[in-house]
Amino acid sequence: MTIKTMDDFARSCGVSRPTLSRYFDNPSSVKPGTRKRIEDALSASDYRPNLYARNLNRKRTRNIGILVPVITDPFYAEMINRLELLVRGEGYWPIVISSHGLPDLEAEAVNTLLSLKAAGAIIAPLGLSSEPGIFEKLRESIPIVYFDTFIEGDTPFIGNNNAQSVATIVDYLCRSGEAPAYFDIPHVNHNSGERLASYIATIKSLGFEPVVFGATENYGWDFERMGYEQTDAMIATGTLPGRTILCANDRLAFGAMAAAHSRGLRVGRRSDSDLRIAAHDDHPLSRYTCPPLTTMAQDFTAMARGSVDTLLSMLDEDNDATKVVARKIILDGTLVMRQSA
Repeated sequence: MTIKTMDDFARSCGVSRPTLSRYFDNPSSVKPGTRKRIEDALSASDYRPNLYARNLNRKRTRNIGILVPVITDPFYAEMINRLELLVRGEGYWPIVISSHGLPDLEAEAVNTLLSLKAAGAIIAPLGLSSEPGIFEKLRESIPIVYFDTFIEGDTPFIGNNNAQSVATIVDYLCRSGEAPAYFDIPHVNHNSGERLASYIATIKSLGFEPVVFGATENYGWDFERMGYEQTDAMIATGTLPGRTILCANDRLAFGAMAAAHSRGLRVGRRSDSDLRIAAHDDHPLSRYTCPPLTTMAQDFTAMARGSVDTLLSMLDEDNDATKVVARKIILDGTLVMRQSA
């Protein structure tokens, strides 16, 4: 059956146009019997509403923006996967945008979200390189929530407790073997600095001298390449600063482990291993490296759920003036002991 308009489809399935409109906005808002009648009619016809056009005709759409710095980063890929499913489950449409690590594309993404009349946005900003005021501009129009990292201000934020998580893995490495040297990464956001500070404070509290290395210039978000090139060069010249390396994140560790393997070094916690390597984040791929990577796991589930719940609470503030929205949720990490350290 060929049906071109919503009015025609409403007549064909015996419901009013307002009822049909409510169904397309939120299927659970209509009676089960009516919902089944509409769904049976949809199955029997080729009619599909232009929900995109309907959405943009509203003052507030059911679009939720999800903005990340790098869509190929395993951490952000996992978060996008979880956020998309949660947002869809709440009856909203996720719109995923990557800024590709570039401030001008991040600013462009903000303008795109405004032009799409997004109801709100869940954002992992670039951080230190973000254009000043770009997210304040967005906040004037829609509610936003930061995850993973933040821009200074009172925008709600859900992220990792870097002080706790780095302290935990430093303590473990010191108890189980040689004290770790810290392989730093470019300080693209506040996480890098917080993790470095926690390493230094913890290693000193345990009676050891901090050893920090890593030439961070000219790498940006290219952490695997940085880990590989610098580890390979230090092994070749005999300048690796120790037999236990704590990498600032898992992606850096992937590169370091690959370099060690290419140079014939055994990575692991066995007595015959040449090098222990540990890291931070517990990316989905970290359990499948060779050997599997010992790391601090961020709480992906709580971070995604907290981001969505916080944004939904902000969207509902107009309806419930007594509702209090948490401005900062800090999540502890969990030590995952595998074979690399």
